[in-house]
Amino acid sequence: MTLSLFDQFMSPEILGIPLMALALTLPWLLLPSPTYRWVNNRLLTLQNWFINRFTYQLFTPLHQGGHKWAIMLTSLMLFLISINMLGLLPYTFTPTTQLSVNLGLAVPIWLATVLIGLRNQPTIALGHLLPEGTPTLLIPILIIIETISLFIRPIALGVRLTANLTAGHLLIQLIASGTFILLTLMPSVALFTGTLMFLLTILEIAVAMIQAYVFVLLLSLYLQENV
Repeated sequence: MTLSLFDQFMSPEILGIPLMALALTLPWLLLPSPTYRWVNNRLLTLQNWFINRFTYQLFTPLHQGGHKWAIMLTSLMLFLISINMLGLLPYTFTPTTQLSVNLGLAVPIWLATVLIGLRNQPTIALGHLLPEGTPTLLIPILIIIETISLFIRPIALGVRLTANLTAGHLLIQLIASGTFILLTLMPSVALFTGTLMFLLTILEIAVAMIQAYVFVLLLSLYLQENV
C-alpha cells in the first residue's frame, strides 16, 4: 500500500482522539516562566532580550494606541515560532500546516483591526477603499478591487504560512526518502543528497522563524493602518 506524501499533514489520533489540542498546548509548556530574581539564567535572559527587541522593532512605527496589542502579538510570535520549530522534529505534527488553524489565527485579529479602524476613524478607514485623485469613471471599479483586497488579506496570511511550511516538509521528506533508497545503490549520490537534506533542514528552520515573523509583521501593518 502506497501512502500519499500528504498523509504526514493529517492530524494524528490516539484511540480516535485527535492530538491537535495537545500540539497547540505543548509549546506554552516549554517556554520558561519569568521570575522576580535579580539575575536570571542564560535561557531566560536570552528569551527576555529577544522579546524586548522584537516588541521594540515591531511597535516603534505604530501609533501609541496600537501599543496595547504588544502582549497579544508578541505572544502570537512566540507561539508560531515554537509550533513551527517543534514540527521539524521527527515523529511530530505541525498544526500550522493546516489552513484552518492559520485562518483561525489570522481572521479574528484582522477583523479586530478593521473594526477598530471603523470605530475610531471611520472616514480614514473607508478612505483606504478609494485612493485620492481617482478619476470618476474608475471609482466603482477601484472600490470593488480595494474591497476584495481588504477581505483577501487574512486568506493570504493563512495560505502563505501553510504553503511555505508544507512545501518545506514535502521537500525534506522527498530528499530523505531518496537518500535512504540510494544509500545501498549509490552511496556517493546518497552522500550528496544527505548533505542537501541537511542544508535544506537549516533553511527550513530559518523559514519557520521568518514566516512566524512575517505573519505577525503583516498583522501589525494592518493594525498601523487603523490606529
